[in-house]
Amino acid sequence: MEKTDYEAHYRLLLPDGAIKYQHSIGRPIVNEKGDLVEFVGTAIDVTEQAQAEEKLRRSEADLLEGQRLTHTLTWRYDVSSRRVTNTPEANRIYGFKGDEDTSDPELYFEMIHPDDRKRVRELFERCTVLKINYEADYAIILPDGNIKHIHATGHPVLNESGDLVEWVGTTMDVTEQAQARIELEKAFEEIKQRTEAARRSERELRDVVNTVPAHVWSTSPDGQVDFVNDRWLQFTGLALDEVFGWKWETVLHPDDRTRVVADWHTALKNGQAMESEARVRRADGEYCWWFIRNVPLCDEAGKLVRWYGTAIDIEDRKRAEEALQRSEGYLAEAQKLTHTGSWAVRVPQMENAQREAGQELAVIPRVGWNASYWSKEMYRIFGLDPGPTPPSPLEVARRLHPEDARYYTPVVEQAVRDRTDFEADYRLLLPNGPAKYIHVLGHPVVNASGDVTELFGTAMDVTERKRAEDVLRASEASLLEAQRLTRTCSWRHEVLSGKVTVSAEGFAMFGIEPEDDASSVDFYHSRKHPKDRPEAEQAYAAALLRKTEFEGDFRIVLPDGTMKNIRSIGHPILDERGDVVEFVGASIDVTEHHRARADLEKAFEEIKRLKDRLHDENLALREQIDQVFMFEEIVGSSPALQTVLSSIVKVAPTDSTVLITGETGTGKELIARAIHKHSQRSGQAFISVNCASIPSSLIASELFGHEKGAFTGAVQRRQGRFELAHSGTIFLDEVGDLPAETQIALLRVLQERQFERVGGNRIIPTDVRVIAATNRDLTAAIAAGTFRADLFYRLNVFPIEVPPLRKRREDIPMLVEYFVKRYAEKAGKQIRKIDRNTLEQCQSYPWPGNIRELQNIVERSVILSGGDTFWIEKAWLASQQAARQELPGPLPDTLQKQERKIIETALAESKGKVAGPEGAAAKLGIPRSTLDTKIKQLGIKKHRFISK
Repeated sequence: MEKTDYEAHYRLLLPDGAIKYQHSIGRPIVNEKGDLVEFVGTAIDVTEQAQAEEKLRRSEADLLEGQRLTHTLTWRYDVSSRRVTNTPEANRIYGFKGDEDTSDPELYFEMIHPDDRKRVRELFERCTVLKINYEADYAIILPDGNIKHIHATGHPVLNESGDLVEWVGTTMDVTEQAQARIELEKAFEEIKQRTEAARRSERELRDVVNTVPAHVWSTSPDGQVDFVNDRWLQFTGLALDEVFGWKWETVLHPDDRTRVVADWHTALKNGQAMESEARVRRADGEYCWWFIRNVPLCDEAGKLVRWYGTAIDIEDRKRAEEALQRSEGYLAEAQKLTHTGSWAVRVPQMENAQREAGQELAVIPRVGWNASYWSKEMYRIFGLDPGPTPPSPLEVARRLHPEDARYYTPVVEQAVRDRTDFEADYRLLLPNGPAKYIHVLGHPVVNASGDVTELFGTAMDVTERKRAEDVLRASEASLLEAQRLTRTCSWRHEVLSGKVTVSAEGFAMFGIEPEDDASSVDFYHSRKHPKDRPEAEQAYAAALLRKTEFEGDFRIVLPDGTMKNIRSIGHPILDERGDVVEFVGASIDVTEHHRARADLEKAFEEIKRLKDRLHDENLALREQIDQVFMFEEIVGSSPALQTVLSSIVKVAPTDSTVLITGETGTGKELIARAIHKHSQRSGQAFISVNCASIPSSLIASELFGHEKGAFTGAVQRRQGRFELAHSGTIFLDEVGDLPAETQIALLRVLQERQFERVGGNRIIPTDVRVIAATNRDLTAAIAAGTFRADLFYRLNVFPIEVPPLRKRREDIPMLVEYFVKRYAEKAGKQIRKIDRNTLEQCQSYPWPGNIRELQNIVERSVILSGGDTFWIEKAWLASQQAARQELPGPLPDTLQKQERKIIETALAESKGKVAGPEGAAAKLGIPRSTLDTKIKQLGIKKHRFISK
C-alpha cells in the first residue's frame, strides 16, 4: 500500500437517472510507527464546473469549426518583434505544413501575387503610419502554384501612450467569390463584345446572360429595372411584370429595404458603383443573404447609358459569421460561469537575450511585459474596470499578495527559460472584501528562432474551492475524532474488484494487524462468530442481489479471544446501467451497549421486585396513616376550614374536576392532595404541576410530552405529566398563568379526554382527574382576554375557596403549636411552652403571606430560640403589618398595578419597542416572551407608546 493521497474524477448515476460529476480526494492517516491506520476523504459535487468546462470546450470547437466553414483565420502581428501568429486555418488557406515557421511577415508579402504585392504593401504601411483599420483584397500564389483570392482586415492595437504595439485581424479565403466575380466580369466582357459585335441581337445577349451562374439585371440611367435574367426570376418566383421599374423592392427584407434603396439612389445621383449586402426573399418565402453590386456603363463620350447589376449568394458566409459570433459569446459566458478569465502577455526580446547569456531574470513586473489581451472575466476577477487596453504589470502586481508574488515570479521565469507550460496559485488582495485565491495556467508562444514572444493562458477564481477545502480538512479531523469517540468505522466494498477498505477505527475494532491482508470480504467474515456468520453472510449477499440497504447485528471473535458485538449498515452504489459497483457503510462497536442492556435488564428485574414489595408496604402504611389522621397536615378547626373539609369529603369520591381558589400560601396543594387521598384514584399517581414556574415555550411539552426532534434539544421522546398521571390525579397549580395556546390544548383534554404530543400526530387517550388551583381572579382575566371562558367553565365544576389565615384566626394557636413542635424536633430542641404575648401578637397580625408566612416565621424563631419557651420577635410582625397597611387594596391587585406601572414605564422609555438592545425587555432584564405574556395578561396597549 503506497500510503499516498489520491484524487479521482468520476460520474454518479442517481436513482432518478440524473448524472452528477464527482471529484473525490483521499488522504492516508498513519500512526507513530508509520503504519496506515485509516484512509479518509471527501467527495465534492463538481457537476456545474464540469458542465461549464464542457460548454467552454464546445464553444472553442464551434469557433474553430466556424473558421473552417468560412475559410477564415485570425492573426496577430507583434510590431516590436515583427512576428505573426495565426489560428490553425492558416495551414489550409496558405498551404503551410505543420512544422513550418510562419511567424515572419515577409513570408505573407512574398506569397502575394506580383500584380498586387506593391499595392498591398503600400496600403499596409500607410495604415500603420496613420494607425487606422486596414482592409484589402488581393491574390496569393501557393507553393504548388495555385492562386487564391484573399480578403484581409486588420485593427491596430495601441498602448496607453498611443503607440502601435500590434495588429490583430482576419484573413478570409474568397477565392470562390473572386472566381465567381471573375466569371461575371468575363461574362460582362463577353456581353459587351457581343453587344458591340451584334448590337441588334438582343435575344443572343439574353441567352448569354441567362447562362451566367449569377443573378443579373440591368436598368435605365434613372434606375428603372428593364431586364433580369432567368436565374433572378427563378430565385424570387416573380414574373417579369412584377420586377420592372421599382417593383423589385418588394423582395428585399423589410429591415434592409430602406438602406438598400437609399444606397441605390445615392449611386444614381453620383454615377458611381454601388455594393451592398441584403436579405432577399426566395420563392418559398425564406430570406437569403446576397452581395449586390451595381456598376454604370458609359459611352465613348462618358455619358451614362445603362446600369448593370449582379448578386452573389453569401448565405453560407453569413451563417458562418453568426456561428463565429455565437461561439465567442458562448466562450465569454462559459468564462463567467466558471469564474475563469483568459489573458495574453508579450515577452520582450531582451528576456530571451538574457536567457541566452545565462542571466537571471528580474522580478516581475518588468519593462515591456505588457498584457496584450484580457477577457472581461479577468477584469471581474481582479476587481478592475475594463479600459481600452489591459492593465499594466504594475497594476496587476499591486493586487498580488506579497508572499505569493515572490513565489509566482520564479515560476513564470522558469516557463520562459524552458519554454514549457506553467501552473501556479496565488492570492489577490482587493481594496474591499476578503482575499481571493487564483489558479493560473500559462503557455509560452515560441517563434521560429526559439524565442518566447508571448505568454497566454487562463486565471480561475478558486476562492470557494479553497474555502471548501479548509472546511473539508476541519470536517475530516472532526470525523476521525467522532469515529474514535463513538467507536464507529466507515467501510467500502468494491464489488467488481472485491476490495474492501475501512477507516482507521476499523483496524482496532476488528483487531487488524499490519501483516494482515484485510482487503477482502472473506477476512471480515472470518472474524464473525461461527453462530452469527451464516446469517450475516446471507443478509449481505441478499442486499447485493436485491440492490437494497444492508443492516445486520453480529458478534466477532478477535485472535486473542476477545468477543465484540457489532452493528453494521450499508448502502449500494449503482452505475448508469443500474448494477451495483460498490457498497459503502459503517460498523459500530456496540459491545458496551449490549453489556449495559444486560445489566439494565437485571436492574429492571430487581427494581420490579423491590417495587412490588414497596407497593405492598405502601398500601399497609397508607391504611395506618388514614386511620390515624384523615387530612394529614391540614390543621385547624375553624368554621371556615370545616366548610372546606366538608367540601373535600363530598367531592373526593367522585371524578369531578375541582377548581381551588385562594390567596398565595393558603395551602391549596394540601387541599388537592386530600381530595386525591380520599378518591378512588388514591392508589395511583398524584402529579403536581406549577404552571407559573414553567416557561411558556415549554409548558405544552411539560404537560403533553414531545416526540424526538420536535424542537431544538428534543433528542428523545418524552412522556408528559398527563401520561404520567394516567389513572391518577393531575394538579395544575397557578392555572391562570397558562399561555393561550396551552389553554386550548387543556380544553381539548377536558372535553375529549385525549391529546397529542408536541411534534406528534398520534392521538393519546387519557384517564386522569384534573384539579386546578389559582390565586388570580379568573373572571377578571376572562374580561381582559387572557383566560378562556370555556376553559373556566370546564374547570369550575366544583369550586372550593380556601380562606386566608386572617379569616380563620381561631386556628392560629393550633397552627403555631403544630409548626413549633415540627421544627423543634427537626432542630433537636426541647420547647415546652409558647409565650402568651407571641400568641396574641400572631392572632392580631393579618398574615398577608397566610400559612406559608406563619410557617417561615415559626421556623426562623425556632432556630433563634435558646430556652424552652417559644417566642417571636415583635419587630418581625410589626414591620410586616405596617407594610400590609400601606397597600391600597388586596395583595394580587396591588402587585398587578405595580407590574403594570413598571412595564408601562419601560415601554415609554423604549417608545413601544419590546425586543432588541434598546427594547423594554432588555431594560427590565427579562426575556421578550415573558414580557409579551405579561403585556397580554395585564391588557397593556403597547402601541400607544410608539409616538411618545
